Amino acid sequence: MQTLFRYNWMVREQWYKWCEELPEEELLKQRVGGVGSILKTLFHIADVEWSWTMVMLDKPDFQEDFAGYRSLQSVRALDARFRPEVEAFVLSWHEGLERNIFTDIRPSDGAEVTEYWGEIMRHMIAHEIHHIGQLSVWSRELGKQPPSANLIGKGLMD
Repeated sequence: MQTLFRYNWMVREQWYKWCEELPEEELLKQRVGGVGSILKTLFHIADVEWSWTMVMLDKPDFQEDFAGYRSLQSVRALDARFRPEVEAFVLSWHEGLERNIFTDIRPSDGAEVTEYWGEIMRHMIAHEIHHIGQLSVWSRELGKQPPSANLIGKGLMD
C-alpha cells in the first residue's frame, strides 16, 4: 500500500513539473470529463486524499473550494501543507488498521454507510490513478507527452 502512495506522490510531482510548461489559461481551461480542468483536477486529487485521511484520523476536514486555488503555485502549496500529515498516516499503516470501521450518513438518502479503512485507502490510491489517466488524455490532446505512469523503474522498492 505504501509503495502505491509513494508512486502516486512521485507521479503527482511530475505532473506539477509538467504543468510549469503550460500557460495558466490552459491549466484553467474547462475540459470534457473529470472535474473540469487540469489544475482543478490536481486540487481535487490532493483534497480527496487529505479529506479521507482526516476522516480516518477523526480530525476536521478541509472545507474550501477550488475558487481560492486558481494558480499552480497555490495548489502545490496546499498539497505541500497537506502532505506531511497524510504521509505520516500512510507510513504508519499496518495490517491491523485494515478492518477499522468508518461510519457515515450518505447525503443522498440519509442511509448509514460503513466502510473499512483498508477499502478507503485503496479507493484513495485508485482515485488518483483514475484522475492521472484523465490528465494524460488532456496532455495528448494538447500535443504534449504526459509523465510516465509506469511504476516499474521508479525505484520505489528500494
